Amino acid sequence: MLRSQQRGVLPGFRLTLGYTLLYLSLIVIIPLAATFVKSSELSWAQFSQTVFSPPALAAYRLSFGASFLAAAVNAIFGFIVAWVLVRYDFFGKQFVDALVDLPFALPTAVAGITLATLYAPNGWLGGWLAPFGIKVSYTQLGIFIALTFIGLPFIVRTVQPVLADLDSELEEAAASLGANRWQAFWRVIFPMLSPALLTGFSLAFARALGEYGSVVFISSNIPMKTQIVPLLIMGELDGFHLARATALAVVMLVISFLLLLAINLLQWWSNRYNATNPA
Repeated sequence: MLRSQQRGVLPGFRLTLGYTLLYLSLIVIIPLAATFVKSSELSWAQFSQTVFSPPALAAYRLSFGASFLAAAVNAIFGFIVAWVLVRYDFFGKQFVDALVDLPFALPTAVAGITLATLYAPNGWLGGWLAPFGIKVSYTQLGIFIALTFIGLPFIVRTVQPVLADLDSELEEAAASLGANRWQAFWRVIFPMLSPALLTGFSLAFARALGEYGSVVFISSNIPMKTQIVPLLIMGELDGFHLARATALAVVMLVISFLLLLAINLLQWWSNRYNATNPA
């Protein structure tokens, strides 16, 4: 009787688990394992020379630095966007809310071409910046702007539902106890939102690390200056240096796994915090 009550719409556990492992093996595990196998064709000296070469180190610094700064800026302004969408009603709110998801729906190559055109010296926005000596397209600043563009939705969509679930009575209770707006925000609201904000920051940071399409058009791809790791990998592939390209990919893959682990820990922390401190 108990066994019949536990039956679901899908087949049994062993069959569904078999399908799950088979699908993950074909889509994820085998391709990733092939990356490690291909990079093993290099000796340790060749591997070290590839992943620790001056162009590679410069690409790491630019990729991680620009990604971190873009995620940090998005954490601030994405939080403000989420706050406005949740706490205020205004004309065109649904349009603005849908506009946040545009980087998700827009092909990254289209985003890169659009940003490069807008911020070119003769573009709509670049033309206003050129007289002040500010050049965006084909510079590190352009890479930062492209990474900021593609990372914004991760912050907003992570913080927005948590903020919507917060009870306004908490702020009223803090105000009744003599707290001003800043104290109520910093001591009551922000501690509840910080796990979601950190999770969104990690997602935006991880997404920016692997970005290629929007950067390739706004970056001049100059080694040691405006070349990020995905562009460096593509350069190795264009030169038919497959083993060296996979060696660089392995480094980024390991870092991505570490970021994924950090994201899962942050999500676990957020769920535990919300469970022990219900709004």
